[in-house]
Amino acid sequence: MDYLPKDPAIPVSSMSIKLIIFDFDGTLGDTRRNIVTTMQMTIKELRLQSRTEAECAATIGLPLAGCFRTMFPDIQEELIPRCEETYRRIFNENLQKIKPEAFPGVVKTLETLKEQGFVLTIASSRSHNSLTDLTHNMGIADYISYLIGADDVKEAKPKPEPVLKTLAAMRYAASETLVVGDMSVDILMGSNAGTKTCGVTWGNGTREELKEAGADYIIDRMEDLLGVTGDDTFA
Repeated sequence: MDYLPKDPAIPVSSMSIKLIIFDFDGTLGDTRRNIVTTMQMTIKELRLQSRTEAECAATIGLPLAGCFRTMFPDIQEELIPRCEETYRRIFNENLQKIKPEAFPGVVKTLETLKEQGFVLTIASSRSHNSLTDLTHNMGIADYISYLIGADDVKEAKPKPEPVLKTLAAMRYAASETLVVGDMSVDILMGSNAGTKTCGVTWGNGTREELKEAGADYIIDRMEDLLGVTGDDTFA
């Protein structure tokens, strides 16, 4: 576990974390294969220029429209809704063949955090309904108190709206909150909202990207989060 203080003049000991906001894809749920396969099938069906696995994976964490705009900068704007609709249809079809699972240690760690009194929520770039279905299918829904999907906000990650909306709904301050995610957009979302942030290395972002985004902590296993939340720097 890395502790990466942004400003030594502001002691972390002044923090008291009560709320943890998780990203979903690449942080809690191992959905990379589902997403990349669906993205490539969508591109093929719509007869767009093919994209590699790495190019598709690099857009994970963005809303669907943002994924297609990133991969196809010159795409006609009127084609975006068709891309989204096709992707969602194929993703649901692929769920019958490729079952996403929670990453190792996720279920037990969430259970432990819940028992310790932390409030756990999710802020994701996938749709709210998809998020609801996947959390139930992975057996983690009972640990999650609140969900934010891409269709619940006007401004997606890295804008702070998903975090700010969660704080308002759960009645916590940014100073009481830790955002956990695998991509730079997750870290920036938390930082832009004034929370502490923790990057995870088992998802789609690299350690270097998480450091560059300004993550306060970086962990290599889900269980290491218990060391972050149990660290006396948060006492």
